[in-house]
This record gives sequence, C-alpha cells and structure tokens, in this order.
Amino acid sequence: MTKPAPKDWILGIHAYVPGKSAADDGRPLIKLSANENPLGTSKAVREAFVAATADMATYPDPAAEKLRAAIGAVHGLDPDRIIYGTGSDELLHIAASAYAGPGDEILYVRYGFAVYDIAARRVGATPVIAPDKDYATDVDALLAAVTDRTKVVFLANPNNPTGTMTSREEIARLHAGLRPDILFVLDQAYAEYLEEGEDDGGLELAKTASNILVTRTFSKIYGLAAERIGWGYGSPEVIDILHRIRAPFNVTTAGQAAAIAAIGDSEWVAFSRTHNARWRDWLASEVAALSNHGLRAVPSKTNFLLILFDGKLTAEAAMKGLWDEGYATRWLPGQGLPNGLRITIGTKAQNRAVAAKLRAMAEAA
Repeated sequence: MTKPAPKDWILGIHAYVPGKSAADDGRPLIKLSANENPLGTSKAVREAFVAATADMATYPDPAAEKLRAAIGAVHGLDPDRIIYGTGSDELLHIAASAYAGPGDEILYVRYGFAVYDIAARRVGATPVIAPDKDYATDVDALLAAVTDRTKVVFLANPNNPTGTMTSREEIARLHAGLRPDILFVLDQAYAEYLEEGEDDGGLELAKTASNILVTRTFSKIYGLAAERIGWGYGSPEVIDILHRIRAPFNVTTAGQAAAIAAIGDSEWVAFSRTHNARWRDWLASEVAALSNHGLRAVPSKTNFLLILFDGKLTAEAAMKGLWDEGYATRWLPGQGLPNGLRITIGTKAQNRAVAAKLRAMAEAA
C-alpha cells in the first residue's frame, strides 16, 4: 500500500450536488434551485447579525443557551432537549453516526432527501429505499422494509424533492409500527411553510417518545441559508448522545444572534408563508394548464414545486431553456427523477417569467 486507503463504503458515496447558480457556460443565473427564501431575511435579523459581528475574536457560546431558550419559547419545548447544528444536515449526519454502522440499515423513502444516502454510507451502514406512492411517502412500504438490521429511519415531512406531505395520523402510525430501538428522524425543514392545522405532530410525539429526533432549519423560511443553522428536539437520552459527537462551537456568534431574531420575527415568517402559498398555487395552476403537453406539478406543501415532464418537452430541455431566460432550476436525474425539475417559488416577477417560458417551450416542442 503506497497511500492512505479510504474505507470501502466511502467510495460508494456520490458527493452532494448543490443547486446550480450558473449555466454550464458560466453565466450567472437567478437561483430557483436551492429552495432559499426569495424575499431574503428581515431587517431585524440583518441588524442582529451585524451587531453580533463586533466581537469576532471570541468563540461563540458553545451551549447556544439563548438560541435554545428562544426556540423553546416559540415551540413550547424544553431547551435542555434542543440541539443545534451546522444546518440540520449536521444533525442528520450525527444521528446516523450515533446509531448505525457497518452491518446496520438506514431506511428512507424513494425520492427522499439526498443527504440520507450520504449519511448512511458515510458510517458504513446500508441504505434501504422503500417504494413511494405517487411520489409521496407510503407508510406501509416503509414498515414492510424494516428488518432486524434497521437502526435509523429518515423521513422528510414535507418531503424534499417532491414537496408531498404525510398526515399527522400517518406519522403517528409509522412511529407506532417501528421498534423502540429504531431512531425515527423526522426532518421538518419546510414545516414553517405549513398552514395552521397542517402540522404532522412530530414535536408533540417527541415530547414523550424515546426514539424520535425532529430536525428543523433556519435556512428556508427564515432566510438564513448562508449561516447554516439547524436545530433538533428529542428525548434527553438521544440529545445527550448527539451532543457527544456534534462539532464544538458549531453555530457562530452572529449566526446565533440572527437565528434568535429570526425565530422571534413572526410577522416576517407569516409574510413569507403567505407570499409562498399564493405563488406556489398560482404556478401550480399554470403548470396544470399545460397538462395537455405532458406537464404535471406534484402537490406541494413546501416552497418549491416538482414539475414532471412526460410529453415532448423534456425536463433537461426545460432546464436549459430556463437558463436562457436567466433562471437556475434543479434537474434530478441523480435522484431517479430524470423527468423532474424542482423549481423554487420565487418573487412575483420570477414566477411569471418561469411560467411564461415553460408555456412557450411546451407549445413549441
């Protein structure tokens, strides 16, 4: 052996591919490929962030006490049972690291978040994919895929990249059907886009269940994707284990300050949610009007639409056509969706431009 050799299972990982922000020829594009908040973040958050940069020589609060207290106050949760991470991605990875390894299985649904496969393979576990039901989670299929080797189940709700939502009743049924030694990770990155009454009940379940970890992020509706801040809630035992392996000082001082301001700015959250719901429904109706050309939008509860192209206009051609219009979208052949484009809901002008271009391309195909 003449050089260090990686573990065999690392070679099976395909690195995460972020949403494009430029065309293949290098032209910068407006990003509708990463599900960021097109409205940005609020003035209060920007001011809090800037003020917190006054001291850049001191490590951040390693316990993120004020951030945990703010999250707990908004959601009615015990701050001692809240963990924080470099985006919710860090928490997904350390959950896999803590509870699975070689010989174990990590289960998730087809068309689930791409990080689940990476998190499983990174620790040497075997990823197991349960069939979907028309691009949505099939609880019966997930339960049928559980084996004696299953250690972690990942489920995004609402789901990325499909946008579909699993009901409170189905989440409770899934959890009830899992062995108590299986960690159920409920990834709620898009939960803040849900309307009142649509919550899946995950946080309430996690108050009493010993095997649930609920994760959330400040990267979406709060407009803090650049700061990479996520959080999770679970039993004291699960949170204790995760703290043992999370990175120290993982959330910056300015990031903590911005997140505290963001979670306290309920008006901005409501404004962003209302804008998103209006234009998501509008864009979905525009796509529905093109159904005779083979276009279909999967019903979404997120800040994006998954549009399927099953006519003469292909998803790849639509992506490139939208490049010409100045927009980056997410083509998904790597996730088994070569006929799918995931398009973030943008501003009014951006949504109208995307819809007009899709219509022009579909009618010309």
